[in-house]
Amino acid sequence: MIAPAPDGITVYSTNYCPFCTSAKRLLTSLRLPFEEVDLTGNDEARKALVARTGLMTVPQIFIGTASIGGFTDLDALQKAGGLQPLLDAAGIQRTDRA
Repeated sequence: MIAPAPDGITVYSTNYCPFCTSAKRLLTSLRLPFEEVDLTGNDEARKALVARTGLMTVPQIFIGTASIGGFTDLDALQKAGGLQPLLDAAGIQRTDRA
């Protein structure tokens, strides 16, 4: 499993997960750069993620090295205004692309 980038956003996903697609779509719409780690068919990486987060679901999203949970958690953070402080703390900037 690829470790989350300390200064970036990492999305652990599978290619058949609609919540993964929604998370990536939201991050893209917010012009936030992210690295996707596709766990499709990679049982060892999936087990490592479960060991790290205690959660068996995808997506699992990290801002820096902090796990924020899945799509619903990301969406709730954005709507409540809690996402920007996490981005600021990790030094993550929005991209110029719309």
